[in-house]
Amino acid sequence: MNLQLQLLRHGETELGGGFRGSLDDRLTAAGWQQMRQRCADAGPWDRLVSSPLQRCAAFAAELASQRGVPLELCAGLRELHFGDWEGRSAAELMADQAEALGRFWADPYGFTPPGGEPLIEFRERVLDSLEQLQQRYSGQSLLLVTHGGVMRLLLALARGLPAADLLQVEVSHGQLVTLERDARGGLHECP
Repeated sequence: MNLQLQLLRHGETELGGGFRGSLDDRLTAAGWQQMRQRCADAGPWDRLVSSPLQRCAAFAAELASQRGVPLELCAGLRELHFGDWEGRSAAELMADQAEALGRFWADPYGFTPPGGEPLIEFRERVLDSLEQLQQRYSGQSLLLVTHGGVMRLLLALARGLPAADLLQVEVSHGQLVTLERDARGGLHECP
């Protein structure tokens, strides 16, 4: 059976943009509002599954309580770990690592930020998590509260984009998208 997925990116965080990765930032008041507004008329879901990072998990806990649905934290839905680039913006990196940043933008699968998680391992982690969710909850509707990188990856796969185009996929704070995962593991974007 298919698995119905809605993916919600966390809202704006206190420490702002840039490569946040594994940093455990809290949401701003605006970030909370972005997520609340986006979910006001969404659902229903059989279950919520969230990244354990507080910018996702805190909202997911509130929403699960309000909707009376189970919540599960899933480490596999964490953001890509950016290594030495964590906490830095692209503008800061342009000052001292412009060549490396350009290589990452041009070929994210071929270049890993220093000390970071290779994108192929990130992809395997996310897809393994989806496979486990499908095995447990096939036929159900889930809300995944997660990060921009996870959503870019899944949207790129659903759209059949080449690996080099991964970072061209736009995902804004508080964005909600709908996907369906078929029994063979294929992803399809839904209107």
